[in-house]
Amino acid sequence: MLILIETPAGFALFQVANIKALNKIDNIYDYLQNEKQAKKLITPFAFQQFKDTQEALVATSKLINGKIPKKLSKFLEKNVISQEVQDQIAVQDKKLAKQLQEQLGLNCIQTPVTEQLFRGIRSQLTNLIEGLNESELKNMTLGLAHGLSRYKLKFSTEKVDTMIIQAIALLDDLDKEINNYMMRLREWFGWHFPELGKIITDNLIYAKVVKAIGMRIKTSSTDLSGILPENLEADVKQAAEVSFGTEITQEDEKFILCLADQVIELTEYRFQLSEYLKNRMQAIAPNLTTMVGELVGARLISHAGSLVNLAKYPASTVQILGAEKALFKAIRTKHNTPKYGLIFQASLVGSAPAKLKGKVSRTLAAKTALCIRYDALGEGQDAEFGITNKSFLEKRIHQLEEGVNYRDVKAPQRGKAKLIQSQTQYQEEADFQPQGSNWMQKFQKGEDKRQASQEIVQKTQQKKVKQQ
Repeated sequence: MLILIETPAGFALFQVANIKALNKIDNIYDYLQNEKQAKKLITPFAFQQFKDTQEALVATSKLINGKIPKKLSKFLEKNVISQEVQDQIAVQDKKLAKQLQEQLGLNCIQTPVTEQLFRGIRSQLTNLIEGLNESELKNMTLGLAHGLSRYKLKFSTEKVDTMIIQAIALLDDLDKEINNYMMRLREWFGWHFPELGKIITDNLIYAKVVKAIGMRIKTSSTDLSGILPENLEADVKQAAEVSFGTEITQEDEKFILCLADQVIELTEYRFQLSEYLKNRMQAIAPNLTTMVGELVGARLISHAGSLVNLAKYPASTVQILGAEKALFKAIRTKHNTPKYGLIFQASLVGSAPAKLKGKVSRTLAAKTALCIRYDALGEGQDAEFGITNKSFLEKRIHQLEEGVNYRDVKAPQRGKAKLIQSQTQYQEEADFQPQGSNWMQKFQKGEDKRQASQEIVQKTQQKKVKQQ
């Protein structure tokens, strides 16, 4: 029996010297821990070493995918098939054993005994193979592990959707934190200057004004022209003079100003993060960004886990992605299923009338699924495909709003059937013409057909009477 071992150093074939002795051993793994016993029971049959790490990486990647590497097939043809070896070959991987049986016609086996043999041989690999040191084997294993990890990751700085997932998650967290901080700032400073919150509604401008004026009594002497227009600046200064807010201390002012600084910094950082996300989405998924926008596209990628996973989803799944709870609840309670999920936030669906949102979301999901696959699997880096599909969707929405059917084809009108009178002329030459010259002459002279037919009937009746 031969044993096939795949190692970081190369492919090796070992032969069991005495199969009868092997069957008598209770624990094969413990028996092979002894170097002398292992060399008596297992003998090296053939060994093919890899030239470099790249060759080992190519062979290992094919083995992981269940394919036979060229180096392994040549190795087996040279040492087994060409020499007409009829022994069984123990193979550890089931997929590889199946491929070897189908393609090379080898007799591969897998038993509990062979599993113990694999473990024992791997522990004594350096002792059984001549010229293979322990340190060299460790370095080969480490280099192959690093190369295989890079191969699996397929790292590319321009096509890393992990950055998009982290960026959109941080963007949502920043929105929550800014809203909480801003609510606290308005409530805190509102005790001192409540009129300011009614005059200024924008959160960032409100925080900048609070940082600029501090206490209410400094409002008249503070220049707010760089923050507010002239009319609002005059309203703020006028309201500060007649305000009925409570007084605060300098220590209170210190902490309020610190909170305003936090709000301003977080808001500016959110703007920078939004620009970063927009640029990253344009680089990774330009067609998806064109169809639904960078925020909705990033949320779809984050929900699916990656752009490749999102490309595997059908259009129906893309349509309701994000509404899983509502979908399963509708299925459980036997109600209508949701028509849209995260895709509802897209501008095309939001701008559509309420009665057409379902149709628009379904059409948008179909075209978006095509754009996602084009971005994930295509080689193009432009957004022409997305622009073409978006223009088609805009025309489709316009047709739905006007009540025009798809492709400008009018829907058939349902109503009662009406008799349509034929205006075609009677074709006399299409009539049946029986034999008889008298009948043909009369017909050609223009005599009435009815008279001619009556004469024929009378003649036939007279013939019958005479025959009787």
